Parts: sequence; C-alpha cells; structure tokens
Amino acid sequence: MNPIIALLKDNNISDGQISSIFEMLTQNPLAAMATISQLGLPQDKLQMLMAQVMQNPALIKEAVEELGLDFSKVESAKEQLQK
Repeated sequence: MNPIIALLKDNNISDGQISSIFEMLTQNPLAAMATISQLGLPQDKLQMLMAQVMQNPALIKEAVEELGLDFSKVESAKEQLQK
C-alpha cells in the first residue's frame, strides 16, 4: 500500500476522505494541502505526510493509480504549481 494512503488510514481517515483528498490534489494541490492540515492528524504525522507529498511526487502518482483516479490531472496540477 502507498505510504501516504497507509499513513492516512492509520490515522482513521476514511476511504472516502482519502479519495477526496487525492482528487483535490489532482485539481488544486494548494487547497488539498489546506484540507490535509485540517484532518486533525498529530503534528509529527502531518509534517511527515506533507514532506512525502512535496518531496516525492511519484508517491502521489502511485496513490492516484491505486485509488483509480486520473493521473493526467496530477500532471496538469504539477504544472500549475511550477508557475
């Protein structure tokens, strides 16, 4: 299982919320980060999650594929971040 998904599940985040977060990551990464920060994760887990998301985009791709979402949206979101 993808480490980002595993961390969310370990902290009692529902499958629906996880899918919603990754859907948001594909459309608006900054809004997704705000949503992630509001999940009530312990600070150390939140920092670890944010670091994984920011430092390893391949994990996002894996998670999106694992959840059956459209990765092409992730690519366009990544382009938005680079602007």
